[in-house]
Amino acid sequence: MYRLLGAAILSTIAFASLLTAAEAPSYYRDVRPILQRNCQGCHQPSLKSSGLDVTTFADFARGGRRGAAFVAGKAADSVVLKYVKGELQPTMPMGAAALPKEQIESIAAWIASGAKDDTPAEAADTISADHPPVYSQPPVIGALAFSPDGQTLAVAGYREILLHKADGSGLVRRLVGQSERLNGLAYTADGKTLVAAGGSPARFGEIQVWDMPAGTLRKSITLTNDTVFGGSVTADGKTIAVGATDNSVRIVDAASGKELQKIGNHENWVLATVFGVDGKRVVSVGKDRAAKLSDVASGGFLENVNLLRGELSAIARKPGKDLVVIGGEERIPYIYMMDRPKVMKIADDTTLVRKLPRQDGVIAALAWSGGAKERIAVAGLASVVNVYDAETGGLIAACSGHKAGVYAVAFSPAGDRLAAAGFDGHVRIYKAESCELVKDFVPVPLMVSRQ
Repeated sequence: MYRLLGAAILSTIAFASLLTAAEAPSYYRDVRPILQRNCQGCHQPSLKSSGLDVTTFADFARGGRRGAAFVAGKAADSVVLKYVKGELQPTMPMGAAALPKEQIESIAAWIASGAKDDTPAEAADTISADHPPVYSQPPVIGALAFSPDGQTLAVAGYREILLHKADGSGLVRRLVGQSERLNGLAYTADGKTLVAAGGSPARFGEIQVWDMPAGTLRKSITLTNDTVFGGSVTADGKTIAVGATDNSVRIVDAASGKELQKIGNHENWVLATVFGVDGKRVVSVGKDRAAKLSDVASGGFLENVNLLRGELSAIARKPGKDLVVIGGEERIPYIYMMDRPKVMKIADDTTLVRKLPRQDGVIAALAWSGGAKERIAVAGLASVVNVYDAETGGLIAACSGHKAGVYAVAFSPAGDRLAAAGFDGHVRIYKAESCELVKDFVPVPLMVSRQ
């Protein structure tokens, strides 16, 4: 096989020598997306496996412990091709399927034609752990999570997670990664791991697994060609679930980064996921209006938990119980049992426990508190976050002060504080029982204007 592949590559190299500069393969257009999708999970500034970083042309050209990654004009002598062809071990990408023949040929032809960098100046990546993002205004915030010990609040920024003291009194650490957007944050129960789900639109979807409290990236798992959503993790911290724009739920092993299942039970984008208490089942919601219950081990469809109504974008589970609250474009939060008390009838309302009042805007985020007094927070395109008694469904309080939509809510472990954030880039922390504002802060450092 390698002999035939080698012949094909040599043919490509010969042809590449006849190409004009305008016709030659492009690093930015052709090679860079291959590296992003298949290689940067292990070879990026926060990991640098074998000393190699492929996130910028300069770092890729510099190479790693095996020397330069490529030799301009000499594809056959280039280390990167030897690894992806299997001539050097381990074959790359490690632990994944071999690159398609056409992608290997594209890299070979680019090297043979001179390996030029045609990255536009405005597209050059200058962000790293040593050079974190610089903000001129607060970013839209899509995810929040309190650490299980109640000491830290994780906030999703641009290309980073910002760790703040839980009371909002100060920034503790910045975790810089590759994803432009982070749509979900989840701690493992022991607080030792923080999982982030996101990516860069129309480029890649990524799961980040951070070692806490060391603040180092343990795994970067690239899954799709677009951002992923609704990251959740089992209680034992071993398994991660995310939703994707290819209508799938991806189940991933947290330790190895290996994809265990690609569950294709949805008919449209999957926007949120949550595991059952024992981690053996997962409920996912999306634009096809269904809250689908699936078996984690097999990926098999079990049933639709809900009666189909409007598109769904948010889900949360009651701590320690297999009850979920879901919501979306219909603006009504519904509380459902994951298990039917009667004979199964797909997509009816047998499992409905209660519905909460209709909101003033589409629902974008939900949270279910622990503690002695369980509460449900409902947020969305309305600027007010409503907090309900989880047992009775009665309205407890309305948390105000936001200037626009709220896309993320999180209760503290004790359930006595609620953090909310969204379009206006502010994080607001409230007393959960009254919605009294405790702290309002911008979670990112802002550039100081010299005017």
